Amino acid sequence: MKKALGIGLAGFGTVGSGVWETLEKNSELIQARTGVQVSINRIAVRDLTKAREGAAAELFTTDWQEVVNDDSVQMVVELIGGTTTAFDIVSSALKLGKPVVTGNKALLAERGAELFELSRQHNAPILFEAAIAGAIPIVKAIKDSFAGNRIESMAGIINGTSNYILERMTDAGLDYKVALAEAQELGYAEADPTLDVNGWDAAHKAILLTSLAHGFVIDPADVYVDGIEQVRGTDIAFAKNLGYVVKLLCVMHTRPDGAVELRTQASFISQKHILSSVNGVFNAVAVTGDAAGESLFYGRGAGKGPTASSVVGDIIELAQAMGQGSQPAGFLPYKPDGGLLPIEETETPYYVRFDVSDRPGVVADIAQVLAQHGIGISGTHSPVNSDDPDAEFVDMVFMLHTCPWGKLQATLSEVEKLDCINSAPVVFRIEAL
Repeated sequence: MKKALGIGLAGFGTVGSGVWETLEKNSELIQARTGVQVSINRIAVRDLTKAREGAAAELFTTDWQEVVNDDSVQMVVELIGGTTTAFDIVSSALKLGKPVVTGNKALLAERGAELFELSRQHNAPILFEAAIAGAIPIVKAIKDSFAGNRIESMAGIINGTSNYILERMTDAGLDYKVALAEAQELGYAEADPTLDVNGWDAAHKAILLTSLAHGFVIDPADVYVDGIEQVRGTDIAFAKNLGYVVKLLCVMHTRPDGAVELRTQASFISQKHILSSVNGVFNAVAVTGDAAGESLFYGRGAGKGPTASSVVGDIIELAQAMGQGSQPAGFLPYKPDGGLLPIEETETPYYVRFDVSDRPGVVADIAQVLAQHGIGISGTHSPVNSDDPDAEFVDMVFMLHTCPWGKLQATLSEVEKLDCINSAPVVFRIEAL
C-alpha cells in the first residue's frame, strides 16, 4: 500500500511558498526515493486576503490550531518566524507527538531548552537544517557525519546580509550606510536589518551549531555578540594594507581543558584563509574535528530556493523513516549541563581604533595606560585616511598583542577617561584561524 505523509505548514511567505513549489515539482522523485506520498494538507497564514499562487484556497486558514490539530497532518513545518506564536505552534505539535521541521534559528536559540525537552518527552523530533546557512547541510554534517569526532573548532560566515555589506565596503569603497541601502534595494537586507547587522542572526545560528557540537543547551545571555555597525572605511583600508579582510565571524573553539568559547563579532582574518574569499550573500563554515581534520561547507546561505531545499530535505528524512516504520531522533541535548568560557577569559590580538584630538603626546598618553596594564603594542598608525590634514580630530589605530578580553576592556575604560579621547574605542579581534 502507498503510504502518505500529510504536512501542516505554518507560513506561506518566501520560504513557505518555496517549499510548496519544491514538493509539487519533485513529488514523483520524492515518492520514488522514500516510498511515501508527501502532501501539504493545511496552511496557516496571517492574512487570507493576500494574493497567493499555487496552493488551493481551501487549504488556508488564519487559525494555526486548525493546522496542528488536523487529523490529516502528521508533521508540522513552522516557517512564520518570531518566538511567540511560533513557540505555541511548535510546542503544541510536539505535545501531540507530531514531528516538527523549522527554519527558525531565533526560536531554537532562545527557547530550545523547552522545546527539546518536549521533543524528548513526546518522542517527536525537531529537525532544523534550514535554520542555519540556507542550503548548506551543516546540521546533518555536525549531527551525523562528525558524530565520531570531537569538534575542536568552527568558524563561520553565516549571515549573507552583513557579508554583502562588508564586501561592497571593501571592493567598491562604499560607506556603511550606502552599502546597507544598496543591500536593501537588492533585497539582500530587510527594511529593518537590525538582526543582520547587529550580529544576532549569525549568533543564533552559531549557538545552535555549538549546541550540536557539544551537546548542551546554550543561554544566549552568555554569548558575546557585536555586529558591523561600527565598521568604517578606515578599518577596511587598514585591514587590507596589513593583509586582512573584515568579516562578521562566528568562532567556536574547544580549549584543551574542555572549555568552550563562542563569540560573534566583526573580525580581521587573513587574506590567505579560505573564509576571506567568501563574498556576497554566500555562507561558509570551517569545521575541524579531531579525526576528520578541517572541512569546509560552502553555499548559498539564504533565499527562497536554498532555504526551501533544506526544509524539504528534513521533510524527506522524516518521510524515509516513516517508510521504514520509524522516525529520526532529531537533535536532543545529551549533556545535562555545560557552559561557555566567560568572554572575559578569551584571548586574541586586537585592532583598536580611537577617535582622538590631534595634538602632541596622544600616542604616549594611550601607550602609558596600556603599559600600566601589561598590554603590548605591536604597531600604531595615525591619521588613517584623513582627507583633511588640518582636522581637529583623527583616527588613531593601535595593534595590540594577545591578552584576555576582560583585561582589554578594563584598560580601555581607563583610556576613555583621557582628555584626548572623544568617543568609545572600537575593537576588532584579529583571528588566527
